[in-house]
Amino acid sequence: MTAPTPHPSTEGRTPYPVGLLLAGRRVVVVGGGQVAQRRLPALIATGAELHLISPATTPAVQAMADAGELTWHARPYRDGDLAGAWYALVATDDPAVNGAVSAEAERERVFCARSDDASAATAWTPASGRDAGATVAVLTGDPRHSAALRDAIVDGLRDGSLAVRQFRAHGVGGASGQPGQGSVALVGGGPGDPDLITVRGRRLLADADVVVADRLAPRELLAELPEHVEVIDASKIPYGRFMAQEAINRTLIEHARAGKFVVRLKGGDPYVFGRGGEELLACAEAGLPVTVVPGISSSISVPAAAGVPVTHRGMTHEFTVISGHVGPDDERSLTNWEAAAKMRGTLVLLMAVDKIGAIAAKLVEHGRPGDTPVAIVQEGTTAAQRRVDATLATVAATVEAERIKPPAVIVVGDVVNVLAAAFER
Repeated sequence: MTAPTPHPSTEGRTPYPVGLLLAGRRVVVVGGGQVAQRRLPALIATGAELHLISPATTPAVQAMADAGELTWHARPYRDGDLAGAWYALVATDDPAVNGAVSAEAERERVFCARSDDASAATAWTPASGRDAGATVAVLTGDPRHSAALRDAIVDGLRDGSLAVRQFRAHGVGGASGQPGQGSVALVGGGPGDPDLITVRGRRLLADADVVVADRLAPRELLAELPEHVEVIDASKIPYGRFMAQEAINRTLIEHARAGKFVVRLKGGDPYVFGRGGEELLACAEAGLPVTVVPGISSSISVPAAAGVPVTHRGMTHEFTVISGHVGPDDERSLTNWEAAAKMRGTLVLLMAVDKIGAIAAKLVEHGRPGDTPVAIVQEGTTAAQRRVDATLATVAATVEAERIKPPAVIVVGDVVNVLAAAFER
């Protein structure tokens, strides 16, 4: 990357970088337009006593005021508005107003940032970003260069290319680790496409000593891990070899107690039929800090990737996600199939491929029409994705004829066809 060149108006000036702790302190922002809209969230996050002075604002800024995040004075700036302020930000499109605010700030010894003229300001707003509780702030004198450098640093931290190993001391319930003690992160890897893991999940994965991975976790991510990372297969292959949940819990605990940072990489979201709660409880009972990173659930992402919105205006006001792991006639079933059949919304069935015949029959028995559209999406969001359509009356035969195998997400409802015309164009 080319070294940044200062903006001509600020060349030769060297700012002193400092982090202002503004919680409970008066901060005045003059102007309620797009610049203020971008700057205000960071100021709100500091806990500052924010006063916005502007005759009008953008809808987003007004929403901040309506939520009580700041006090909006719906009028033009007046001399004296900076009284008692610790910091001021000028963000209007009127040079005369900006100059007047700057002059008052100079008299009152209030540091003042200006969006229109950095050379006339006494403070510069850095290009900033946050990752893992750290704030990265870049000052070059040119906002474009600052933003480019900020983005490169933050992106590197987030995707693991700029890895900084750190001691993770905070887990569930405020648990704290001790030096030398390991910890566990339950990371939802998303539906299968490696690009659909969350930014935080990918960063924690890059920092792992041990990865305990499900079969449905994005496999390509494991190939990116450094050689020293131990990868443990916790696959639960249907009707094949599996690692008992108790054994998985023991594995997480043993490696964390050995001082390792353990990532439990799961498909979808840890808490959507992923037994994440069981694993968290086991680790918490063992006194280990646990971090939970939500993942994109296959229940909504796989249908979306195949052209099926689980809700659509005027068609459905709810969608229900049901595990088909246990059939409707099994005494272990906890699902009220009669109630599910009578609901008008979308049904999303996970782990239901081998039970779909019995499930479809039960739904029809309790009132769902046999011609209700059904979509089966196999290996959703991956290169092997395949969608097959049917109805409740034909889905069992279709699954058998098409040789559908897990993992597959099955969607039942009118939403199956709502986007068909758009995808046929």
